[in-house]
Amino acid sequence: MVELDPAAAAPDPAPDADRNRDDVIDHVRVTLLRAASEVLAAEGPAALTVRRIARAAGVSTMNVYSRFGGKEGVVEHLYVEGFTRLRDAMTDDAETDDPLLDLVRSGQAYRRFALTHPTYYAVMFDGVIPLQPSPTAVEHASGTLRLLADRLHRAMDAGLLAPADPMTTAAGVWAACHGVVSLERKAVGPPGLDWAEVYDRTCAALLAGLAHGHLPGHHVP
Repeated sequence: MVELDPAAAAPDPAPDADRNRDDVIDHVRVTLLRAASEVLAAEGPAALTVRRIARAAGVSTMNVYSRFGGKEGVVEHLYVEGFTRLRDAMTDDAETDDPLLDLVRSGQAYRRFALTHPTYYAVMFDGVIPLQPSPTAVEHASGTLRLLADRLHRAMDAGLLAPADPMTTAAGVWAACHGVVSLERKAVGPPGLDWAEVYDRTCAALLAGLAHGHLPGHHVP
């Protein structure tokens, strides 16, 4: 098999060739990340090596090193990609004029992401592979918490939640949601437990606890 090596391009390519090369490089990058995710999901953390990732992607190991610097770079990119996907999921629904509804939708999106992207979630939160994220990666990941904090702040400004530090509140809400989702993912609990209901009730209780007691005319879902 001839291994794909888009980095070995002819010197001084024409502008169109430059664009084509960049497209190929981007494609290989995506293919490597997808391969790493699939290997991790199917074979577990111990199987995630540079050689195994390259073989699953159908490219040479040089492609892994040239794009990611090695296995740790691949894992960090999975970490960053996971937070990008989570943020996209939480902003997929257009913002409404109801800050509490937008918070509920954010919570639902979080649970869907955790259940439909278990490999990303495991890299992001479960530490399935030891990783010390770079400051850039940590800053990127923190953007998702800031998104939640901004939505909580919006509800506070609207008088629907009690005034408090938005980031501290966001961290608490996130911790509670993560706890329920983690139990669901690990199937902890009695058989037949309706985790969707548990999650929804937990989110509702969080919002009710953060509100100014009873809010006439406004139902917390």
